[in-house]
Amino acid sequence: METQQQLWQNMTGKIFQNAITTLVEEAIIRELANGHRLKVCVGSDSHVYGNTISYATAVVVIREGKGAFTFIRKQREIQTISIKERMLNEVNKSVEIAYTICSILETYNVEMEVHADINTDPDFKSNVALKDAMGYILGMGYTFKAKPFAFASSNCADMMV
Repeated sequence: METQQQLWQNMTGKIFQNAITTLVEEAIIRELANGHRLKVCVGSDSHVYGNTISYATAVVVIREGKGAFTFIRKQREIQTISIKERMLNEVNKSVEIAYTICSILETYNVEMEVHADINTDPDFKSNVALKDAMGYILGMGYTFKAKPFAFASSNCADMMV
């Protein structure tokens, strides 16, 4: 499997040179100093183009009642996999980032949710991965959200993939 990874960017395409840990900590310090209550949501989405899968992972920093901003990481993998494996890859990418930033969030007492772009309705193909994804995220100790409440993956990451 070949992976191409890009740096973190915002929704307008501005590229950041810093690691996500630095970006998140600087944002938390700045936003708390401005008096905002914060929550962070992490989610990933993917689209298939032939034998290429494009992934986007979003870290959404919510200012309670005052909007939000997002850091995005894009990745591309050359492979052919099942829908279940792709959904679980999305979840794994989200959990990887959640794990990377969780100690920073704990330091500043900021709540985090991990969002999965998986439909809770069994009539949808992505539902095949729901139980595994939920078990993985909850087992890691994170708050789990699926569609229609998983906006970090279903909306933010989806727009950038």
